[in-house]
Amino acid sequence: MNPDFITDLIHASFITTSFLDRASVLRWEDVEVPDPKNGEIRLKQKAIGLNYLDVYMRQGTHPQYVPFILGMEGMRVVIAVGPGVTSCKDGDVVACTGTQVGSYAQERILPADQAMLVPSCVNPVEAAAIIFKGITTYFLLD
Repeated sequence: MNPDFITDLIHASFITTSFLDRASVLRWEDVEVPDPKNGEIRLKQKAIGLNYLDVYMRQGTHPQYVPFILGMEGMRVVIAVGPGVTSCKDGDVVACTGTQVGSYAQERILPADQAMLVPSCVNPVEAAAIIFKGITTYFLLD
């Protein structure tokens, strides 16, 4: 992963760390928010899930380039759609988890194919807490 990924992926305010193993070094930062490019969506955080993988990353057990933005999972609202995106639209609630860290951000840019539409009957706050755990369970049972 490109060490400059912060400017590529994370937009608005976010929590980042430049050092490993200490929660006391987390800091709040602000950056300008660009428009999504082809195949991308801009998302506003609705709820995030916290899990032990965040701790592993901060401790260096699951290495990341520093500085980096913690967080792997979340429920987000689509607030802008880039050219070529047909899988979602402004106002859709989507779940995201995957290979790109960055859930500890108010807004972010993400490839649209990494977002899953969430039915309106699902509580986004509850779902944010279980999405990564659900995927882990699925893979362990498969």
